[in-house]
Amino acid sequence: MAEISLSEYEVVEDMGIANLKIIQDKRLYRFTSDSVLLSRFAAVKKGEKIADFCAGSGIVAFHTHALHIDKPPAQYTLFEMQAPLCNLAKKTIEYNGFTNFAVVNCRLQDIPKEYAERFSLILCNPPYERAGTGFDNADYEKAVCRKEITLTLAEIAKAAAKSLKYGGRLCMVHRADRLAELCYVLKGVGIEVKKLQFVAGRDGTKPYLVLLEGVKGGKPATKILPTIVN
Repeated sequence: MAEISLSEYEVVEDMGIANLKIIQDKRLYRFTSDSVLLSRFAAVKKGEKIADFCAGSGIVAFHTHALHIDKPPAQYTLFEMQAPLCNLAKKTIEYNGFTNFAVVNCRLQDIPKEYAERFSLILCNPPYERAGTGFDNADYEKAVCRKEITLTLAEIAKAAAKSLKYGGRLCMVHRADRLAELCYVLKGVGIEVKKLQFVAGRDGTKPYLVLLEGVKGGKPATKILPTIVN
């Protein structure tokens, strides 16, 4: 592990796999189990170019890499609008000695043209909640990670459609009760939902999350996987 300088609020945490670490800031938004579920759901192919949308401090991409560490490494590009979270991701890259990661500090609405149709897989753990339900102004940086304050589902879908190659996949985790909206919005930009898996808190309870894989230019037909109890 490389020697790096940490601020007063930054900590090194174990990712729980492959002896890899992630740098977190105790004041900022920190990842949840949703990110790990998404990384396990996504099937990574050899030599892929992968984007992580709404990357935060990078846990989805880093954990996905860790799960496939024995394979030829994919190339990951992390897109995150908050500079402090980008800086955390860069520190994690340096600390672990990763050579197959890049970080882009921008809004998804403003992804540079050079990334058009570049990726074969996009991972996305987006804000789940619609804007307008209220949030603590003191925690604005955390709120934009949870609520569609600066980014809507439609804007995510549009950015994914532009950035995916034809036949490329979008893997996303979202609220289960927004599934109909997810399918409608993605189909509107030419991404067909091909695989779904629900997540429930206990056996016999209604799902609270859904994991989905959509394919750009895919034909209608959806595979439903067994529900995860988490």
